[in-house]
Amino acid sequence: MKEEKGSEVCVLTSHRNRPRTTRIKKVQFLQNKAKLQSAISQSGDIKMTSANRKCSAVTGSARKIKDNVADWHNLMLRWEKLNENGFCVAANIVNIKLSRNKQRQQQLVDESTSSSSSSSPPALELQDECSKLHDIVVKMVAMVTKMEHLMTSQRGIRDLEEFQFGAEGRTSPLFHTWSTEQFESSSGFLWEAFSQELKLKQAVLQEVAHTTDPDLDMVFLSCWLHQPYTPPQTRQNLEALLLETGHRPL
Repeated sequence: MKEEKGSEVCVLTSHRNRPRTTRIKKVQFLQNKAKLQSAISQSGDIKMTSANRKCSAVTGSARKIKDNVADWHNLMLRWEKLNENGFCVAANIVNIKLSRNKQRQQQLVDESTSSSSSSSPPALELQDECSKLHDIVVKMVAMVTKMEHLMTSQRGIRDLEEFQFGAEGRTSPLFHTWSTEQFESSSGFLWEAFSQELKLKQAVLQEVAHTTDPDLDMVFLSCWLHQPYTPPQTRQNLEALLLETGHRPL
């Protein structure tokens, strides 16, 4: 069996009686899926900078909401990049473990091989990859904290609108059709989705280096890549925010 080089994920083998080609196809599918998701996330990107934020004449609550939406866009782009990098690191961890297990099996056959000379380098490499994955999760924690601040900011705007205009709110929308309650609801939905996804990432970080079941390793990799707690509705929600606030043309 040949080992994949570069950024490609090495072939993962299972301890069960399963065709090797099936395992190869699964890993290649996950790898291609990661590349496709990266291409999709970058195809329709818009750059939100301080320069183009000043182009519009909106002020007050509308200005704050528009800035918050731009921050949501940037944070979600950075999240996707971290997710892609984390998947590559997690796959490296799984492959290192499989390599170590293969070496141990070989040592049982060939007793003349020294266990200390063959196990030390992979152990150091595994520790290094785990540190990389930990750093990625730490960055994700910081991003979710910023998302929470955006949600809190949006809630404050709604409270201000209620104080100024009463429980019924303003008579005309700030942008096209949305009320401040709808902006708050969308922010809360996005924050809740990424908060749950962060908990899943943290669980994978804690378990991926310790499990001995190759099939469970594949589950961890799939969960990290496909992000079950951030369904397509999260991207649709973001696009709706961009359209409503004028970041994307109608």
